[in-house]
Amino acid sequence: MNFQDYLATFPPIDHLTGLDVQDADGKTVHHIPAVQGKLGSLKLYNALAERFNGSLDKEAAEQGLIWFAEHVADACAHPGKHPNIDLLEKVVQSGETWLLKPVSA
Repeated sequence: MNFQDYLATFPPIDHLTGLDVQDADGKTVHHIPAVQGKLGSLKLYNALAERFNGSLDKEAAEQGLIWFAEHVADACAHPGKHPNIDLLEKVVQSGETWLLKPVSA
């Protein structure tokens, strides 16, 4: 499956204004806004939050990379171009666990 195929299977995000990725102390370390160009990432991260009970650990990050599908190779070839994929790669490499907090309107 490709990224668009996966997106079609995820829950709707119409009620969200964004999603915060937080450290163990509740500090926001990354934010995905509900704006054009970020809606696919927001939908994917929200699906991860639902599937993994709000936890972004190595297993959740690996699943996110599967769902980003064809975009992962481009992210690896161009670090910084896809920050939401870079974040998942960082979690896989570091073994850190962060929290996913969808932000409702």
